[in-house]
Amino acid sequence: MGSIIFSLFLLSLAFPHQTHNFFVTADSNLIQKTCKNTKYYGLCVSTLKSDPTSKTADTKGLAVIMVGIGMANATATSSYLSSQLVSSRNNDTNMKKVLKECADKYGFAGDALQASVQDLASESYDYASMHINAAADYPNACHNAFKRYPALAYPPELARREEGLKHICDVALGIIDNFGW
Repeated sequence: MGSIIFSLFLLSLAFPHQTHNFFVTADSNLIQKTCKNTKYYGLCVSTLKSDPTSKTADTKGLAVIMVGIGMANATATSSYLSSQLVSSRNNDTNMKKVLKECADKYGFAGDALQASVQDLASESYDYASMHINAAADYPNACHNAFKRYPALAYPPELARREEGLKHICDVALGIIDNFGW
């Protein structure tokens, strides 16, 4: 959460001539208007309204908030996978290998989302979109790792987390697409 606030602070420093626009209150109307142009309207609205920093964010700030939620999801999933690897009583080397690969992939997804925050700060919206697309694709590499070993079942918890990250990324991309760059 602190990194989101810090990122918003950096954006305000990077664009001092736009500070008056940047800190316009994101009332329900701005959030709803912004979210109408995304693939998952309900997720967008509920996520942004649940974050107190959305009250002082403009559309770019709303994108940063959504990316921050994606980073939290990717980091939590990477940690979850690492904990599964450590606590696994199973001596299946293939399972351990896949869990390690998946933990790494979700870590890379978090890194890509962090890069997109920097891209948003520098108004490099094409690069921000590229990094968010990459973050959304890393879970596919994890899913494919399980497919390489037919005896391994793709865990339902991981499928749920994968879907969540992809939806969050889709929402962030929808917000960025409306910047008119």
